[in-house]
Amino acid sequence: MTDPHPPAPTRRVSIEDIARAGGVSHSTVSRALRDYPLISAATRERLQALAREMGYTPNAVAQSLQRRHTGTIGLVVTSISDPFFVDVIEGVEEVARSAGLSIFLNSSHNDPAQEIAVIENFHRRRVDGVVAAAARSGDRYAARLQRINVPVILINDQAAADRHLFHSVAVDDQAGAMLAAGHLLELGHRRIAYLGVSNRPKSNDRRLAGYRAALASAGVPVCDELIAIAPEELMAAGDVAAGQALGPRLRDAGATAICCHNDMVAVGVGLTCAVPGDVSVVGFDDNAIARYVTPPLTTIAQPKREMGRLAIEMLLALLDGRAVESRVFQPTLRVRASTAAYSRG
Repeated sequence: MTDPHPPAPTRRVSIEDIARAGGVSHSTVSRALRDYPLISAATRERLQALAREMGYTPNAVAQSLQRRHTGTIGLVVTSISDPFFVDVIEGVEEVARSAGLSIFLNSSHNDPAQEIAVIENFHRRRVDGVVAAAARSGDRYAARLQRINVPVILINDQAAADRHLFHSVAVDDQAGAMLAAGHLLELGHRRIAYLGVSNRPKSNDRRLAGYRAALASAGVPVCDELIAIAPEELMAAGDVAAGQALGPRLRDAGATAICCHNDMVAVGVGLTCAVPGDVSVVGFDDNAIARYVTPPLTTIAQPKREMGRLAIEMLLALLDGRAVESRVFQPTLRVRASTAAYSRG
């Protein structure tokens, strides 16, 4: 005899159900059920046990369509020839290698359109995560990063827009510029210039703000004729060229010292001005070249290798379903021979 009240069909347990029960994300459960190697063993075993307890049965069709991990990370930098990124890349590779990850490295050449093309390439290669260093592109780039649906870590993001949707590793640009200008003020300089760049808007704005703040704190007026921002057309020739072109102009405008946006700009100033005889010069980054130019360059040091390592460690944590927090590093002053006490009458 047929039961007039058959039991209602039992709903299939989903990955979302397991995620809610386990207090983790959908993607973490998905990776745990696929034995994803970058998920910690404890997390993987706990979620697999929970899935068994809840009676989870994988959908064969969905499982066959599921994207498998590739064990690869996409890393985009503005230029592999930029000394700043040498240490960053080494830090990234150090942690990635120990985690069994391979790196796809691409450069954007400070071209926002190229940045987007690089991200599209990463998407086609089905990378497990992306580290973007000094990214410039705005909303379109951010939207594309979101759509590829993998963890993203930004290093010293240069977009003017607030990228609050992404985790980041950065240096305190304003504090660094305050250290640079403060050092020159302590040496007795009062006609202190700032030589910036236009193709890294966020860091340039913050370093300029730090320069202004240091002078204001010392009661030294900020003179517009002592602020020069290299335009895009000049930046096309590179940072050294910007320093070569604008350093003499600032010296001729009466500057006795120059805070430069980075070390390569400072090197350019040193090629066309007598340093520290004509002008004392402070760079920013503490690239290897800062120790080897003549005279050795006083500069603001960023922990570049540590920033690269931390970016990958944060990425691994996200892949493991763990929470991470963005980090801002404090820079330090490295005093060398490119700065000297003010001695003019």
